Amino acid sequence: MTRSRTYEWQDPSISAADVGQGSGLDFLRAVLSGRLPAPPIAATLRFTLEQVDFGHAVFALEPGEEHYNPIGSVHGGVYATLLDSAAGCAVQSVLSAGMGYTSLDLTVKFLRPITVDTGKVRAVGTVLNHGRRTALAQADLLDSEDRLLAHATSSCMLFPVPAR
Repeated sequence: MTRSRTYEWQDPSISAADVGQGSGLDFLRAVLSGRLPAPPIAATLRFTLEQVDFGHAVFALEPGEEHYNPIGSVHGGVYATLLDSAAGCAVQSVLSAGMGYTSLDLTVKFLRPITVDTGKVRAVGTVLNHGRRTALAQADLLDSEDRLLAHATSSCMLFPVPAR
């Protein structure tokens, strides 16, 4: 039986133009409140930013069939996207105005399968260390009972954002 899905997103250049204008935490709070649009990948995969504080970011996803791989469970790339988003945004939350970041690497450990029966999952990102040029973060992917589904670490490069 064929299934389909339609979704919409907002112009990503709106948020991109605001990066570095204020602190990273202020930027993420603007996305969380809807003052700035979420990135298109969030609409594509149907995940949301749920919480952000200094050094901490949480994303949530209700898994659906559209996230499945050929063997009937959520594709590892969905895990990785959630974990990368949580770790990266945790890093972004500690940046001062005028600074940006990019992920240098992401190491993911898959521990449990996710299916539509798993229910809502949360990716919880935390900054472990940040300096002038790099930051190290981790993220845990958890089910509703706080069972660990996957774990990731990420190194990020920090850099000045050109003035706009």
